Amino acid sequence: MHMGIDFPAEQQSAPLIYCLLGVYIQPAASTGTEPISEIDQYFPKMNFDQILSAIGGFGKFQKILYIWICLPQILLAFHMMVSIFTGSTPTYHCRESSVSVGGNQSSLPGTLSLNFSLSDSSCFSSDGQLEGNRTERVPCGHGWVYSEETFQSTTVTEWDLVCDKAGLNSLGSSVYMLGLLVGSVLFGAMADKYGRRFVLLLCIALQTVFGVAVAFAPNFPVYVILRFLVGTTISGVIINAFVLGIEWTCTKRRLLAGILTDYAFGLGYMLLAGVAYLIRDWRKLQLAISAPGFLLIFYIWVLPQSARWLLANDRTEEAIALLRKAALVNGRVLPPAVQVEKCQILGGRKQSYSAVDLVRTPQMRKRALILFYIWFVNVLVYYGLSLGVSRLGTNLYLTQFVFGLVEVPARSLVLLVLPCSRRLSQSGFLAVGGLACLLMLVVPADHPNVLTGLAMVGKFGITASFAVIYVYTAEIFPTVLRQTGIGVSCMFARVGGVLAPVINLLHDHSPSTPLVIFGAFPLLGAVLALALPETADRPLPDTVEEAENWDTRSPLNKENPEMSEDMSQSASSTEEQALRHLASQA
Repeated sequence: MHMGIDFPAEQQSAPLIYCLLGVYIQPAASTGTEPISEIDQYFPKMNFDQILSAIGGFGKFQKILYIWICLPQILLAFHMMVSIFTGSTPTYHCRESSVSVGGNQSSLPGTLSLNFSLSDSSCFSSDGQLEGNRTERVPCGHGWVYSEETFQSTTVTEWDLVCDKAGLNSLGSSVYMLGLLVGSVLFGAMADKYGRRFVLLLCIALQTVFGVAVAFAPNFPVYVILRFLVGTTISGVIINAFVLGIEWTCTKRRLLAGILTDYAFGLGYMLLAGVAYLIRDWRKLQLAISAPGFLLIFYIWVLPQSARWLLANDRTEEAIALLRKAALVNGRVLPPAVQVEKCQILGGRKQSYSAVDLVRTPQMRKRALILFYIWFVNVLVYYGLSLGVSRLGTNLYLTQFVFGLVEVPARSLVLLVLPCSRRLSQSGFLAVGGLACLLMLVVPADHPNVLTGLAMVGKFGITASFAVIYVYTAEIFPTVLRQTGIGVSCMFARVGGVLAPVINLLHDHSPSTPLVIFGAFPLLGAVLALALPETADRPLPDTVEEAENWDTRSPLNKENPEMSEDMSQSASSTEEQALRHLASQA
């Protein structure tokens, strides 16, 4: 697509180099006698964020993009939280020898509810052998009978993951979270090499295929392997959808754009409660949340690539064409490049970076380690509270819905306070989440409503903290390491996800241990967050040097935060004047 004025041949010896990856646009050296300064006076130096604002930093193009980004987030919430229902353990008791193997709860009328309430009958048969004055407890030899009051079937009831096999259920959740860890490393690196768009499309396709396959798993090991594969794709979608949106959004709107995907995840969280309420069979439920992924096949034609990534990989002409398309959709004008030359990064020296560069320099190392810990804590507590919802003693479906609903005000509050300060917001929300978990230690177990209320406050704080850390991390890491930094951060986050089910398993032996961990770790993170730099109203750093010298960089304009947008609009206006001026000379 070409947009703008075609210049005559004699004026095509004054090329403009569109270095849009955060370095400046400068006129190239003249090869003739044409007055370059006359063009240069109309085309001021602009970095990528200013150009993005000039063509519409959050216009119609970006809003349509965020619709495409948000739709998969609903499916992500389904896959992330579905194990609360598909892997739930209903009340059960040992099937006695007098009951046929094909028997069910209707075989024991009048006694079933009593047996379900007896802990001894859950894992041990009443057909014990008498030894002296006591009865020796004998493990169940004929299987278990499960209540169908809440669920028709779960993975627990199908494969008897109770008693001595109860740990396998938590192990399955941990393996799924391990898949998220592997995916964050695998697909983060692939995105830097092959582009955000390609990896995002690939992950959506694989997630759908493996998700449907889970519903037909013949045994528990196959089920765990397929869930692991689904987990890897989840990370690919999360990372690349977020980065793709951020890289297409101007500085002023980065915060709003980053939160929009979180709202979609919260919507999926709430919808899952309704879907699970209607579908009580785990295989049918798994199929219901996975099959809609096939509807996203049209993404092949509508999802754009990242202009930043294209420029970072010397695909300048594609980037310019994409920026022109975005400008057209937004009703703006991108000044046409007379001759697009190869964009040189860092003064003509293209340099490759790896995860080691995150910790190579002192300031970057300190900030990276703190961010890694905060990511770890956020995921640990977020999924620790979410996956432990069945232990609160209240209606599972209603509690799940409210846990999803609480994410809406949490993220809305983030929109209000985050423009003031990223650092204080991050620290404050972590403190709220940690304190709420610690307060649950002093509430008696016979007050489930109070425990549920405190758990929701903790969920509120951690959810808000989670929303902050995505934006905060993207703003602290420079462009050349942003994707790598977020990928490594997600890797540490998934370690927290792997440990969350294991820590919840400790509840059976020590009910206070999980709450102590979920309370103390965020409080430490709240203190460490105060050592991070403030990024509010600051342009994205593009190089390691800019990130390292953060304190010496100038903010956009603290007295007039609208200045950046005004500069971009002014630049766009002068560009149009330049086009008219040059056209009149043609």
